[in-house]
Amino acid sequence: MELNGRVVVVTGGTRGVGAGIAGSFAQAGAEVVVCARRPPEVPSPTARFVPLDVRDADAVRDFFAELPHLDVLVNNAGGAPYRLLTDASPERHARILELNLLAPLTVSLAAHEHLRRTRGSIVMIGSVSGGRPSPGTAAYGAAKAGLENLARSMAVEWAPDVRVNTLVVGMVRTERSHLHYGDAQGIAAVSRTVPLGRLAEPSDVGAAAVFLASDAAAYISGASLLVHGGGERPAFQDAATANRET
Repeated sequence: MELNGRVVVVTGGTRGVGAGIAGSFAQAGAEVVVCARRPPEVPSPTARFVPLDVRDADAVRDFFAELPHLDVLVNNAGGAPYRLLTDASPERHARILELNLLAPLTVSLAAHEHLRRTRGSIVMIGSVSGGRPSPGTAAYGAAKAGLENLARSMAVEWAPDVRVNTLVVGMVRTERSHLHYGDAQGIAAVSRTVPLGRLAEPSDVGAAAVFLASDAAAYISGASLLVHGGGERPAFQDAATANRET
């Protein structure tokens, strides 16, 4: 799955999952450009940083107009704080939808002509939140559900020139894990709920993204690849009293 010489843009690629994705592409030999509103705390020796707010359509179009070549786009920028629906205004929820759904559409449209010429690919970074109830991050879950559907439609409209796929990502250990799962004890407890017994590392997501962008996935488009360690153990199994060992 070597990507020697290919140009890859990773939005939100300066920390967490995005940094892991950028690092994986660099290890595969790609030339990596990462975009975010703020530069990384520690500059990467393997990626070029360009400041960009993916919600600014004019800035996004200008960025891609100045880019001489593009083979792969990874729409990773996104996220949401924990906030119950009634604890925020519709305008706040709309901003979550804008970042996680509308911005990837904006970026993909701006990158389309590049990718059409190179017969490149797009990797959307989705979430398991898009396929199950997501209390506290309902707008985020709705956006990720829409992103997965958008990718499938885009894969049909832009075929055969551009492949489009989605990574449906589960829980990942990053520098911000404590905001969602608590202290080390909480993270360990959450990890035990995953069949594989741990949270994903950013590099796990990166390796999957490299696969989908590589020639090894040349006949894969419109797909959703689960990267969630086996998913979540059904809650009823822990609650049921039948078939329980004593």
